[in-house]
Amino acid sequence: MKMVDNNNRTSIRRQCALLDISRSTVGYKPVGESQLNLKLMLEIDKIVMVSPSSGSRMLAEVLSMELNVDLNRKRIRRLMRLMGIEAIYPKKRTTFPGKSPQIFPYLLKDLEINRPNQVWCADITYLPMRGGFMYLVAVMDWYSRKILSWEISNTMDVSFCLEVFDKAVRSTGCVPEIFNTDQGSQFTSEAWISRMKENSVRISMDGKGRWVDNVMIERFWRSLKHEDVYLKLYDGISELISGVGAYIERYNDWRPHSAHGRKTTPAMVYDGRKLSVHKKKSA
Repeated sequence: MKMVDNNNRTSIRRQCALLDISRSTVGYKPVGESQLNLKLMLEIDKIVMVSPSSGSRMLAEVLSMELNVDLNRKRIRRLMRLMGIEAIYPKKRTTFPGKSPQIFPYLLKDLEINRPNQVWCADITYLPMRGGFMYLVAVMDWYSRKILSWEISNTMDVSFCLEVFDKAVRSTGCVPEIFNTDQGSQFTSEAWISRMKENSVRISMDGKGRWVDNVMIERFWRSLKHEDVYLKLYDGISELISGVGAYIERYNDWRPHSAHGRKTTPAMVYDGRKLSVHKKKSA
């Protein structure tokens, strides 16, 4: 990344902190996949966004016809695992449970969520680029649908999930009562569980394979990709960060959300503000 100077006396970690960028994005190099594989990954992501239950067999058949190439199912399965999509389950998964995951029950069923910071949720998704791909993690306030923080990384380790949680706490000045995630290895790790307990946050996890349990952020991924990422297919990490940041800013501050009757934006609901409506004067 050009903004970070490896020859500067200031450490790379400090430079990233001053620039407010993720340390994991520094030193990014395009992933060593062929152009055909990158094309396949883009098309797989598009299909799975619409049809979460799509498996490797069906994807191989569909993409073979669409691209007029003979695709081996094993190839599709390998690419899906690289992207973090598990074919066995209907949920679009970006990570997998470890050998001894700490699983917590889903706490949101029949729960009345009626105020900001009552429930936060987080998820990770794959982001295609013209010469490779990255991963995006975001924290959303469930009630307002506001994206509280986000980070882009070239890995899916727990450190950048912790980073985005800490960033949300710093920007809002508070912690949620409940935090909901999937059962991925990042969120069942000792580091994540400890961070939640340190902040007295109750942990909630989706049922295995139940993408609808975290549907709010899943819907945001779909909007982000169809309205921005797929259309622009950014050339590099700097452009990707800038583009995603601009989209999230519009989503939070400018675009009225359907969950609020198209009358207020997520940021307005989170802050307790109302949209000013100027009525035309009658003649």
